Amino acid sequence: MTMSPFRITAQPGENILVYRKGSFACVLRPGDQRSHRWSERHVVVPMKQQSAELPLQEIGTADGLQVRVSAVTRWEVADPRAFHEVDANPESALYLATQIALRDLVASLEAPEAVQRLRAEPELVRQLVDAVQSQVEALGIRVLAVVIKDVQLPVEMRRAAIDLATAKVRGLAQLEEARARTASLRALANGARLLDEHPALAQLQLVQAAPMGSQLVLKLGTDERAE
Repeated sequence: MTMSPFRITAQPGENILVYRKGSFACVLRPGDQRSHRWSERHVVVPMKQQSAELPLQEIGTADGLQVRVSAVTRWEVADPRAFHEVDANPESALYLATQIALRDLVASLEAPEAVQRLRAEPELVRQLVDAVQSQVEALGIRVLAVVIKDVQLPVEMRRAAIDLATAKVRGLAQLEEARARTASLRALANGARLLDEHPALAQLQLVQAAPMGSQLVLKLGTDERAE
């Protein structure tokens, strides 16, 4: 807001509420100007989009467990006069409305379902936005979005999920080890069968396996004198 002894001007991103003798007179939009009167009171209302963060909340679910959920609400002022006049602290009212709507939604879901659906299904988020909007519309607030930042299962369920994932990885490792052992045994069986069918291969393998410097005696035919 810029003000001179004769004029007042609303700047971009703000509206100015003008009150004269205690009564509402008008709203100045960005760029609007009017003659400044000393009897007037002016209230600047920011019109830019804002964010309100809801830190992790422990919320009961339909199956009697507790999940921890955090969210961010993006909002803007839709009616500057209502925003200023209806509630002394509209931001606190928005925070409370978001908290209540989130608790009502989570209470209708089971814990695993809440983790899977809250951030994956736009329809659930739309329900959340509508629920918050219905509570703050009279305050001159427009809810643009509610973003679910985090959904955490109870510690016991997180530990169980980690144990399950570890067991799956361990099972896959054992399966691969068994497959490798089976393949090795199959290769040995095929090799033994090949040696049985071709004895010369066994002799050749023996020659190849002999250490350097070994003496090999090759015996051909039968020794008749030994008879």
